[in-house]
Amino acid sequence: MENFEYYYNNTPDHGLVRNNLIYTSLISKDKKTFVQWYYNDTEYHQGKNQIIDKDLMSEKWAKELYFLNQMSTNKSDLVPKILDIDLNEKKIYLKIDGVDFWQRSLDNNCNFDQVLPDWQDQMLAILQAHKDLGFYKYSLHPSSYFIIDGQLKSINYFFCHTPDEPMVPLNHFRSHISNDRQAKLEGYFTAHNLSWDSVLSYDILQQMTFESFRSNYSSDFIERAKKIYVS
Repeated sequence: MENFEYYYNNTPDHGLVRNNLIYTSLISKDKKTFVQWYYNDTEYHQGKNQIIDKDLMSEKWAKELYFLNQMSTNKSDLVPKILDIDLNEKKIYLKIDGVDFWQRSLDNNCNFDQVLPDWQDQMLAILQAHKDLGFYKYSLHPSSYFIIDGQLKSINYFFCHTPDEPMVPLNHFRSHISNDRQAKLEGYFTAHNLSWDSVLSYDILQQMTFESFRSNYSSDFIERAKKIYVS
């Protein structure tokens, strides 16, 4: 890790927070390479490791490889360039140009429109690409995007599913959802008579995911995003 360091998001409310709950996030010191290291590093996660089940971590790694490859093969302009994949170390090296989309707004104390004026259209195009390729992506936090040459690029494909996969209880996903987002979902559960034991279709789960991000994005954007997954 000589040329790399842990990558955290620096927030006004909580200071340095983990950039990701699944893997260990690394960034090169020149901010040109981002590494998704599928190793549950206790130092990085500060003893708050959420996924400790090795089988589940392996599942997330396999999904990252599969769905990122789908995007790189079919929609290469919407994801960062893959510089290298180390299968032994379970590391994916991605070409970036500075900190992530969310951190850019935090660093400059500005909103997303000021960071990237057409971010909504660009993000919606990414969501449409997921729909066109036949899968759902539930990791939609603004830290899951980087800007390279004015183009929004999507990362974090570990939390994707296809319609033909067996449906499982919501509790299966709980370990890789932040506590804050779990709290937001509790309100949704109450309104729709759901619980963590509920089993939902992936279509409904996508809509529920959009609802959980209302505090991160404008209501107008959320409504536009939800329409993409309505047949």
